[in-house]
Amino acid sequence: MNNILICSDLDRTILPNGSQPHSPRAFPILHKLAGMAEITLVYVSGRSQSLLKDALEEYDIPLPDYAIGDVGTTIYNPADNWRPWKDWAAEIAEDWQGRSRDDLEKMFADITMLEAQEAAKQNTFKLSYYTDTAIDKDDLKAEMEKRLDAARIRASIIWSIDEEKNVGLLDVLPKRATKVHAIRFLMKKMEFPEERTVFAGDSGNDLPALTSGLNAILVKNAMEEVRQEAVSTIKEKGLERCLYLAKGDFLGMNGNYCAGVLEGVAHFFPETQQLMNIDNFVKDGKNSPHHGD
Repeated sequence: MNNILICSDLDRTILPNGSQPHSPRAFPILHKLAGMAEITLVYVSGRSQSLLKDALEEYDIPLPDYAIGDVGTTIYNPADNWRPWKDWAAEIAEDWQGRSRDDLEKMFADITMLEAQEAAKQNTFKLSYYTDTAIDKDDLKAEMEKRLDAARIRASIIWSIDEEKNVGLLDVLPKRATKVHAIRFLMKKMEFPEERTVFAGDSGNDLPALTSGLNAILVKNAMEEVRQEAVSTIKEKGLERCLYLAKGDFLGMNGNYCAGVLEGVAHFFPETQQLMNIDNFVKDGKNSPHHGD
């Protein structure tokens, strides 16, 4: 089997920390895949380094080969004591034209609907806020982008929802520091072609990667708003073949969280079915993943 690069969001994608039920069988299969020499596993998360480590301990998920953290602003090598990649920091630093996160925060100090997140959730290239879920996010983003453009700062504004806490999350990042840019940086460094790479996600801040043209998996527990936007965007781009919507009933699992990731991996890379011991679970081929959505 040729090498495969599996990149996945963590919260409510790999991790079953949402309201929907999860499939306990999924984690043992993920451990099996992660242990294969042909598989390179990358977690792509909004979490900081310490919170990434917390997830590994709390949920007993495999140690990844690499971890993209802080919504794409950091890349860590867990095998090397979680050392950040300096090359990636240099790559994205130019976008902010020498400005710091504190400088950007001052630009938005008068926008009362923005509430700064805790210091532990901020970093050099990540300015993060809480918002009400009912705000007009398009108007808010337009106002913030106008101010950034005036200062000639190249930035991405990523908005998503924390379903569990029912709060909006807004991140201001260097333009090239999104999850999809970080994934492509890794692909280039590791010489992985697009056809051997897949990304899995569930939320609004995953949409740029889900609709980028990479092989992408939207887990079944994703919010309907995210599902509709992903499908609409991918159709506009004519890239329907690149997006797989997890349905469940694969290996007897429900398609939520890690089960949906595994279902999508089997869809894009049928040769992984043997690694997942499908013959031990599937009867009469009824649970095989189907190609084409």
